[in-house]
Amino acid sequence: MKNRDLLVQLKSRRAETLASLVAEELERMIIRGELQAGDRINESALAEMLSISRGPIREACRSLEKSNLVRVVMNRGVYVREMSVAQAAEIYDVRAHLFGLAGRLAANRISFRDVAELRARVAEMQEAKDIDAYYPLNVDFHARLVELSGNKRVAELYSALSKELHLFRRRGLVEHESMVVSNQEHARIVEALRDHNSDLSERTMADHVLAGKARLLERAEEPSPELSEPGLHSTNNNKEKE
Repeated sequence: MKNRDLLVQLKSRRAETLASLVAEELERMIIRGELQAGDRINESALAEMLSISRGPIREACRSLEKSNLVRVVMNRGVYVREMSVAQAAEIYDVRAHLFGLAGRLAANRISFRDVAELRARVAEMQEAKDIDAYYPLNVDFHARLVELSGNKRVAELYSALSKELHLFRRRGLVEHESMVVSNQEHARIVEALRDHNSDLSERTMADHVLAGKARLLERAEEPSPELSEPGLHSTNNNKEKE
């Protein structure tokens, strides 16, 4: 009986591990722009690509639904979440305060080695030629800055908000000029942290997120409400075949 229970536990853990890996892959696909707002997630194609059953994929989608990255529509399927510009702007405001707090905390504990690492990351982003190359590096850079705060709760809250905004953050950085300006702001953040200036670090990091919000609003002609029935527009690669 104990052996049977152990086998059940092992199978359950394996399924949880697979579901976590699938969730991470779906998130990467959203970050890379391979999945767009409103796209339907093709469970069959994803299962074939990853050589797994559809069970872990469904579990991963339920996990991403809790993170507000996807929407599960009864008898329709799973879709990448759509969000209005107004909703995104509200999240940007909250995220700015969290990022600023992370900067204040990080300024008090950052090391010379950390500064060197951040400068290297800024240099790498400077070499990025397009949004597909720049954006994943940008996401990792922000995550590292928050990690340096040493506050796990701040990091968790910031990560959750950032996941919801992936599609909008990409939109605000599509033009090369926007990427250049964004990375110049990154460089100023690193220098403020290097000087262990808590007030400046907080202000610079909060302003960076608010600048991202402004870039997004500049690109949005007008706020559009979230669609009541996602997936009604066509998609290139991710729509389930009828």
